[in-house]
Amino acid sequence: MTRIALLVSDVDGTLLTKDKTLTDGARNAVRRLRDAGIGFTLTSSRPTVGMRFLIEPLEITLPVGAFNGSAIVDPQLNPIEQHLIPAAAAQASLDVLDEFGVDTWLFTHDRWLTRNPDGEYVPNEQRAIRADPTIVGDFAPYLTAACKIVGASSDAARLQRCEAAMQQALGAQATAVRSQSYYLDVTPPGRSKGTFVQAMAKRLGISTDAVATIGDMENDLAMFEASGISFAMGNAADGIKKMATHVTASNEDEGFAKAVEMILRNSEAG
Repeated sequence: MTRIALLVSDVDGTLLTKDKTLTDGARNAVRRLRDAGIGFTLTSSRPTVGMRFLIEPLEITLPVGAFNGSAIVDPQLNPIEQHLIPAAAAQASLDVLDEFGVDTWLFTHDRWLTRNPDGEYVPNEQRAIRADPTIVGDFAPYLTAACKIVGASSDAARLQRCEAAMQQALGAQATAVRSQSYYLDVTPPGRSKGTFVQAMAKRLGISTDAVATIGDMENDLAMFEASGISFAMGNAADGIKKMATHVTASNEDEGFAKAVEMILRNSEAG
């Protein structure tokens, strides 16, 4: 294993447990990274506001990547680099989601917008990002400020079909990929967790080979490809595990902390 200078972690399904808890084991693992001189930061499909509650307990001093890496913000959540979905692509995304009959959300830099306050996954998102949605009758006034559009559905097979249709409809106009089995995210084109890894390596003056990444979903594959080593969580699908260089335990069994332990052992051996 290459000596690692930076670990970039996904949040949901990786750093946090199913009930969105940051365990003492995960917190201590980040502290041990810091003590070993290894940098640590986060990238997530979450909106910027949904990263706030992790910054202080993990003592993060590096920029973090929100909206699947298409927005880079400092630890105070001030924008460093921000990209938007082109308005035409945003409208096309909404049309596809409406066609498949899934609940739809639109995120701007600082707001979560929904037309349906009683949507199936609204309580889940409220708990996850610790923020409430703004109820709107029409997304049209916000199309020029869209950082992310989400389709939410408990019908995983339908959402998978929607993902394929979305990718075909959008082409290179935007990125469409599932961040959970129940969330399909549309984000700005040409930006991903992989480009966030590249941006962080450049900022720190290190090779991407010295970056480790850890995640559990399709949207994490871009950062797996951009980093020297990668860890798939034990709770990830088999297809995700096959794309990682290592597989750790699940997020219910301190998989994040166990991956950090492997990195630290390699650091000591080197």
